[in-house]
Parts: sequence; C-alpha cells; structure tokens
Amino acid sequence: MKKHIIKNSLKCLLAFLILSNPACKKNYINPSAATDQQVFSSPKGLTGVATGLQRVYSAGRASSLYNLITADAFITNQVNILNQGNTAEYQLFLGGGSVDGTNTILGGLWTSSNKIIYDANLIISNAENLADKAYASGLIGYASIFKALAIGNMAMFWEKIPEGIGSNVNFISRVDGYAQAIATLDKALAAINSAAISPAFLSNIPLGIDILNTLNALKARYSLFAGNFAQALTFANAVDLTKKSTLNYDAINLNPIFETVTSTNNVYTVIDSVMGLPVGVQPNPADQRVPFYISTNATAPRFRIKGFGGTTTASFPIYLPGEIMLIKAEAYARQNQLPQAIIELNKVITKKPADDPFGVGANLLPYAGLVTQADILLEIYRQRRIELFMSGLSLEDMRRFGRPNTERRRNFFPYPFRERDNNPNTPPDPAF
Repeated sequence: MKKHIIKNSLKCLLAFLILSNPACKKNYINPSAATDQQVFSSPKGLTGVATGLQRVYSAGRASSLYNLITADAFITNQVNILNQGNTAEYQLFLGGGSVDGTNTILGGLWTSSNKIIYDANLIISNAENLADKAYASGLIGYASIFKALAIGNMAMFWEKIPEGIGSNVNFISRVDGYAQAIATLDKALAAINSAAISPAFLSNIPLGIDILNTLNALKARYSLFAGNFAQALTFANAVDLTKKSTLNYDAINLNPIFETVTSTNNVYTVIDSVMGLPVGVQPNPADQRVPFYISTNATAPRFRIKGFGGTTTASFPIYLPGEIMLIKAEAYARQNQLPQAIIELNKVITKKPADDPFGVGANLLPYAGLVTQADILLEIYRQRRIELFMSGLSLEDMRRFGRPNTERRRNFFPYPFRERDNNPNTPPDPAF
C-alpha cells in the first residue's frame, strides 16, 4: 500500500505546481518531475499536499466522506437500498456475512484513510522545519484535522487498526487508535498555541474549516469515544458553538451524497419517516429535525435524503453544535452529574432551527422523563441519533450505549482483502 500512497501523493501536486508557475517565464522544467525535497520543503508545496487531503477526504464517490456516511447509514438501519446492482451498498444493506473483505466501500475508506495519514505525517513533520512558524502552525493544524478524522473513522468501524503506515505494520486496539487521534490533535493545538495561524495560510486553503474549533471538537469527540469523560467535557467547552466548520462544494466539486445518491434516487434513500429508529427512541412527530433531514414525496421513493445531502452545493459539517452539546450532556451523565446533563440535553431538545448555525433544531419542550442515569443516557442516545442523522457516528453510538445487536446489521467490519493479502499481521475478522 505504501508505494501506491507515495505515487498518488505526488500526483495530487501536479495541478497545484502547474498553476503556481508564472505563465510569462520561459521555464521548461517539467513540473511533474518535482522532487520530494522541492515539494516538502516549501510552504507552497506543503500547502498543495495539504489541500489534497481535503479532496481525498471529501470529494466524489471514492471519498472518505461518501464511504463513511454510506457504510454507517446502512449498517445502522438509516437507509434502504434502491438498486441492488450497486453491489457494495447492497452488501451493507444485507449486513452480517454478506459484508466481506471485497466490499469496495469499506476498502475505499480503508485506503483513503491510510493515504490521508501518510500524507498528513509528511506535512506535519516538514512543516515543523519552516522558518515561518505561524504558517507552519496552520499547516500542522489543518493536516491534523484530516489525520485525526482518518484514524477516528477506522477506529469507529474496525476492532483494530494499523499502528502506522508501511509494510507488515502491527495493529493496535481501536481505543489506542482514538489515543493516536487525540495525540495528533494535541500536537496541533500546541503548535497553534505557540504561534497563531497566519492569515497568509488561511488564504491558501479552501474556505469553510475553522481549524481551532475543529481541533477542539474532534478532541472532545474522540475523548468521549475513548471513555475519558472529563477531557471530553473540557474540550467541548472550548468549542465556539456560534461558528461553523464545513467541507464546502460548488458546481464543479459536487456534494458526494447528492451527486451519487440524492440526485439519482437510484442507489439508496432514507428508510422511513422515523429515521429507522425502534420504538422508544423514535423522534417526536413535532420534531423539526425530521423535515430538515427527510423530504416526503408523493412518488417513489417516498422518503428522500435532504439535510446535508440535499443539494449540489450543500456544505457538510465536520461537527454540529448539537453534537458538542450532547457530548457535554453525556460526559456529565456518565460522571453521574445528572442536573448538569439535563441542562445540556435541554439545549438540544429546545433549540430552534433559527438559533442553530446550520438550521438543525428540534424546537420541542424540555426533557420531562425520569431522572435516573439510565433514563437520561437513553434520551441522550435518542437525541444523538436524531440530531446527527447520517453523520457517520451512529455505529459507534450504538455500541457505546449498549444497544442490542438486532438493531444493527454488523457490530464491526471485516478487514479489506487488500490489507489481508499484503499484511500477515491483519487480525481475524469479527464474527459479527
């Protein structure tokens, strides 16, 4: 895998290097022959590789984002197959033993995640050598976001993940994977604390990502997943909930969920009007998040994707303010600080669409259930499944909240054959 990653990393720079050469100069040096030293020793070259991370993560059907959302949505009963000819999606819809190492969605997520980690490592290590520490901190922070997401995505789906990039690497537990993601975020936060990100760097990357808030939000997320509730609470409190952090799209670079799924109505669609949730955790009929995420139509398919996959250029959030509120609620609840948990829970339940930066709001009355820890955690789970519909986080939530296996189609995924065939250290596949 390593040779392919190196080759593809350099290819991603070709267009960037061509555009950066002054047109008026008679320079006949082949830009595709740029050496590693040229690419990774300059701010311009490193920025080119860094923006390539975002493209690998977010653009097209082969992207991490498409594969993450699709795999999670099928396996947690959020969507229904429309065309069984889409083999990888159909396998995920069937679940169980139908999902094996040949699945291209899982294989794509595995490969893109490892490529992102490899490239991000190069960016981070070489950025540390730049003289302009403010520009370097931007590079480190931006690359660390995608590296942490790549590690975190693998840890959500597989029991064990590679310890690093290379030949015959060992595997570590998924909890250790979250620790790796957190360490990456810590290093980025330290770099930014040492030298604030320069405006020059921000002007050279795509608009949309709030680097500092995203680093704090991801550290809160992965701390929660790792069971470090005090740390999750600390970093959730550091996130400015009035600001957005998004992956943006335009008429050329289309939203991958809309491009492949919503616009065609020929791959998959929302399974029903209650988000596929069982009795006991279904949304209130008056919940205004349901029509935000789901449109109801007179013609088949009746229930269709809306929300962040609803239009060609719909931006996709890296995190939602509601996720951060629910991280706080869960962190309090699991530490048995129940009054504080209810306060944060009610911020989500009563939030109006107009008061949310993305327009996601239930606009319901405050929580009126029992005040035991178990009941509050159940309500937090319910709110996460509604607030974070088709976000890629549901399988992790199901396991963490102890939901029965009957509510999902797999618990962990098998390892891609491309890894098993090339790495003798690949663990056995999980039974379910």
